[in-house]
Amino acid sequence: MASRLLIQTGALLLDTFREAMARKIFWGLFGLSTALILFFLLIMRIDVVEGATATVTLLGFERTRETDVTRLVRGAHSSIATFLYSVGMFLAVFASAGLIPGLLEPGRIELLLSKPVGRMHLLLSRYLGNILVVAANTTYLVVGVWVVFGWKTEIWSPQFLWAIATTVFLFSVLLSVVVLVGVVFESAALATMIPVALMIVSPILAQEKTAIRLLSSEWSRQVWKWLYYCLPKAFDIGRLTLDLVRQNPTGDLFPVWSSALFAVIVLGLALVLFARRDF
Repeated sequence: MASRLLIQTGALLLDTFREAMARKIFWGLFGLSTALILFFLLIMRIDVVEGATATVTLLGFERTRETDVTRLVRGAHSSIATFLYSVGMFLAVFASAGLIPGLLEPGRIELLLSKPVGRMHLLLSRYLGNILVVAANTTYLVVGVWVVFGWKTEIWSPQFLWAIATTVFLFSVLLSVVVLVGVVFESAALATMIPVALMIVSPILAQEKTAIRLLSSEWSRQVWKWLYYCLPKAFDIGRLTLDLVRQNPTGDLFPVWSSALFAVIVLGLALVLFARRDF
């Protein structure tokens, strides 16, 4: 029984990878990651002298930095981490939004449901397959940049690798929203817009102290707090990523476990609705 379940799961994951490649999703993300790695490898040159002075050559312009090279490397790592949880996250959501509605296309969903595979197993495998596609590209980008900077500066900062875990985690949270919207509305556009809207509103809701001072009524303050507590905290997770990369104290992990709880509830609702739908 267990072996059959593993075989079915592997087949469903492979199907997700094949569709991602067929839709050019995997190759698009892979190409963008490769371009960034090549940028640091070929276009930017870092010459380290006596471990303290770094001469940075970028697009033909040369600049000498009398600074700690470690600070230079951490700054570059922080920039990549910021790109991953902002622009990179938007691209990942945009690329994955069509995979759930694609599963529900007439003819295809009936074919899949005719197989000896449970509905929840089918949707969960699709969810996991999307995460693996993004995780593979994120790992490739982060490890590639890490190796390039380590090779050029001889400074290997393993804290940068935390960006893989936090980026994949945040994507898995937003992907739960993509799955729910895809199941309910079967719209790739909505499945992109709603998670992106959550990312945009997150840094606004995170300014709780400012909001308490600006809002005039108590009920509006409570609404603000409830929205912050209930919705995923993309901004806070991004700030946590930077703290990990820069080796700063990380502080409270409330944004992590509350966002994980949000994802579990949303994904659970999507599974229940998918199981009850008529096809």
